[in-house]
Amino acid sequence: QVQLVESGGGLVQAGGSLRLSCTASGVISSINAVGWSRQAPGKQRELVATITRAGTTIYADSVKGRFTISRDNAKNTVYLQMNSLKLEDTAVYYCRALPFWGQGTQVTVSS
Repeated sequence: QVQLVESGGGLVQAGGSLRLSCTASGVISSINAVGWSRQAPGKQRELVATITRAGTTIYADSVKGRFTISRDNAKNTVYLQMNSLKLEDTAVYYCRALPFWGQGTQVTVSS
């Protein structure tokens, strides 16, 4: 069993930056693909970014060039650096290491 705990969410102005962290209680190095999803009010949960054990990264088109995902297997932690934040980035962000999910952290971008 792996528990995922997100941190780093909050309120930021448009154009600003936030860094999300997801720390696992168990070892995530054995899980190939870990990443982040988000869910805005009234919308379906969507994939934001994924990183494999080999370091391959995949991003949603909406965040390419602005978000960067990374992982530190020694620390059982996955990061999401979010730059140039837009109003439409407002959502609850969930850490994902299937079949496990975190409880989410709120990111609110204001004008």
